Amino acid sequence: MTTTNPNRPVYENLGRALGTDYFLLKAGLTAEELDYLARARQYVDEEVLPVINDWWQRAEVPYDLYRRLGPLGLVGDGLEGYGCAPMSPTAAGLITMELSRGDGSAATFLGVTCGLAMRSIHMHGSEEQKQKWLPAMAQCEKLGAFALTEPKHGSDSVGLETSAKREGDTYVINGSKRWIGNGTAADVVVVWARDTEDKQVKGFLVEKGTPGYDARPIENKAALRALWQADIDMTDMRIPAENKLPGANTFADTGKVLKATRASCAWAGLGHAIAGYDAALNYSKQRIQFGRPLAKSQIIQEKLVKMLCEVTAMQLYCLRFGQLEESAELNDTIAALGKLNNTTKAREVLWEARNMLGGNGILLTNHVIRHMCDIEAIYTYEGTETIQTLLVGRDITGMGAFV
Repeated sequence: MTTTNPNRPVYENLGRALGTDYFLLKAGLTAEELDYLARARQYVDEEVLPVINDWWQRAEVPYDLYRRLGPLGLVGDGLEGYGCAPMSPTAAGLITMELSRGDGSAATFLGVTCGLAMRSIHMHGSEEQKQKWLPAMAQCEKLGAFALTEPKHGSDSVGLETSAKREGDTYVINGSKRWIGNGTAADVVVVWARDTEDKQVKGFLVEKGTPGYDARPIENKAALRALWQADIDMTDMRIPAENKLPGANTFADTGKVLKATRASCAWAGLGHAIAGYDAALNYSKQRIQFGRPLAKSQIIQEKLVKMLCEVTAMQLYCLRFGQLEESAELNDTIAALGKLNNTTKAREVLWEARNMLGGNGILLTNHVIRHMCDIEAIYTYEGTETIQTLLVGRDITGMGAFV
C-alpha cells in the first residue's frame, strides 16, 4: 500500500499556462484568433493536463479525448469548407501551440489527421473524395493517416520504394511504411507510392479493412507515447482506381502538403518551450531552498530571462509564419528555417527547465520531462535538423550540398 508523505512538497499548476506574452503580441491577434486560443487553452488545462501523464506513462492513446477536438471546433488548420472550422493560419498555429503545451501526442494527432491526411485530400482529392471524407474527419468521427516514410527512406523520402501497379480498374500496392501516426486506427490512410508505369510518386486513399494492409504499433518509444506510430506492410493490396488522388501525381505534390506542416512544427516547438518555461517559472516561485524561493536567486533569474528571450523570439517566428501563409508567401525554405530554429531552441529551453527543477524535474507530475522527451520527436520528424539546414543552405548559397 502506498501512502502519501505529508512532508513532501506539492508544486501546484506547473503545467498550466501562465500567460507568456512579454512583447504584448496578443494585441495583434484578431478576435477570432483569440477565441481559438482561449478554447484550445481551456481544453488543455481542463481536459488534457489532468489525465495525460497516465496515458503517456502507459503508452496508450486517449482517442476519446482527442476526438473532442472535432466537436470543440478546433479541426481545420486553415482548410476551407467541407465542415472544417474556418480559421486563419495564425489561429491554426495557436491551436497547435496550445495542444503542444499540453502534450506533444495531442498536437501530433491533430497534425496527422488534419495537417497531413485532410490537407492531402483537400489539396489533391476529387470532389467526391472530399465530400466523402473531410466533413467526418473535421468532426473526428473518421481518423486519417499519412503514409510516406519507409523503413529505408526517412530523410530520403523522395526515394520511396512502395509501388502501385495499375491493373484494370484497380491499383495493386506493395511496400512498407514506418513511423505512421494513426496508422493502426485510421479510417483512411493517404499512401504515397511510385507508379510502376511512369515511375512518379502518387497518392492513394486506402480505406480501413482493405485486405493486404497490416499495421502494428511501434513499441518501446520514449517520445509521443500517448499516440501510436505504426509499421505498415502492404502485400498485394488492391484498391479501386478511383481511390487515387487525381491531383497527386509527382513528389512535388507531396511537398506541397509538407510545406505547411513544417510551419506547424515550429508552432509545436513553441508550445513545448512555453510549457517548460511556465513550469520553471512557477516552480522557482514555490520551491524554497536556503530559506527563500529559488526565484529570488540571481542565477535562477538569469536562466529564466534567457529562456524568455528564446520563447519570445520563437513567438515572433510563428506570427510571421501566419502572416506569410495568409499572403501565400510562405515557401519551403522559410518553413524549414522556422522548424529548425524553434525545435532546436525548444530543446534548449526544456533542458534548462529540467535542470532548474533538479531531481523533481524527472517526475511526470511536474510536466517537464514528458515535454523534454516529446520534443525529440518533433525535432526529428518532418525533416531532421540536418536536412532543414541543407535545404536553407542550398537556398542561400545556390549550391546543393546533398543529392
